[in-house]
Amino acid sequence: MSKKEKIRWGILSTASIGTVKVIPAMQRGEFTEVTAISSRDQAAAQTAADSLGIPRAHGSYEALLADTEVDAIYNPLPNHLHVEWSIKALEAGKHVLSEKPIGLSAAEGERLAEAGARHPDLKLMEAFMYRHHPQWVKAKELAHSGAIGAFRTIQSFFSYFNDDPSNIRNMADIGGGSLLDIGCYNISLSRYLFEAEPQRVCGMVDYDPEMAVDRIASGMLDFGGSRTSTFTCSTQMTPYQRVHIFGTEGRIEIEIPFNAPPDVPCLLFHQHGEDPVERIELPSCDQYTIQGDLFARAILDDQPVPTPISDGIKNMRVIEAIVASGKSGEWVRP
Repeated sequence: MSKKEKIRWGILSTASIGTVKVIPAMQRGEFTEVTAISSRDQAAAQTAADSLGIPRAHGSYEALLADTEVDAIYNPLPNHLHVEWSIKALEAGKHVLSEKPIGLSAAEGERLAEAGARHPDLKLMEAFMYRHHPQWVKAKELAHSGAIGAFRTIQSFFSYFNDDPSNIRNMADIGGGSLLDIGCYNISLSRYLFEAEPQRVCGMVDYDPEMAVDRIASGMLDFGGSRTSTFTCSTQMTPYQRVHIFGTEGRIEIEIPFNAPPDVPCLLFHQHGEDPVERIELPSCDQYTIQGDLFARAILDDQPVPTPISDGIKNMRVIEAIVASGKSGEWVRP
């Protein structure tokens, strides 16, 4: 691909995560422009294109992949379609940024990684946007700088309430449930902050009796060396999110760790010993814009993507171990 000032993006589907958050963010990017959107319904694609000012609308995903004016694909399809259509996009010669989770299993993730390896000239990444927000860069810097003493443990919580059986997040056969939707963040952030993989995990998982999806999941992750992470995620609990990071001499609190607003500053709280709590304000920014620009720069400069696809596979292995532990009542090694 010839070097360009901007990467031209095509969007697979009119899913709300794309139309509400990701597309507007990419349209503000320094190195990204959205040139096409697709749906399995031409009218739906055209409506989305008109409302968002996107030049072209396609009435099928195949048509989008065949569009020569598209360099890269953003894939916000339902979880069970992430791998299938990401592979098709690679085979069509498109770079791929796929929504999390990478797939429904680590094995699916490995299939996608193998497809990526067959196309070494194309970039492939899982869209864990939170990692690119400056508040997480700052939190990690503090945790590893001695600002909280020896970094020891993480506690995180992520929840919302949705008991609608017609919502895809509540359909077990296509990847619904709390772990794949939001618990993946709790696990990812733990691995990101510790820069390591858990040696063993313990999970407690409660399933909705009607929809058969996990509605509450809690986990303990043992990273060895007196380093641990505990979390709870739920799709049927009052909406809340928070991350606490603790060391031998201090702590860090991230106020809005995942759905960071793009138009107001974000806050971190840092305390060392008995010192007053330091309020750290991060300037407002859009983590989806940052993610898009970083991915686009990797394409333009032919550099590695910020997060390799192998990271997504490792995250899925931990999710699977949490599920297995929840069923067996035993510690499980991912």
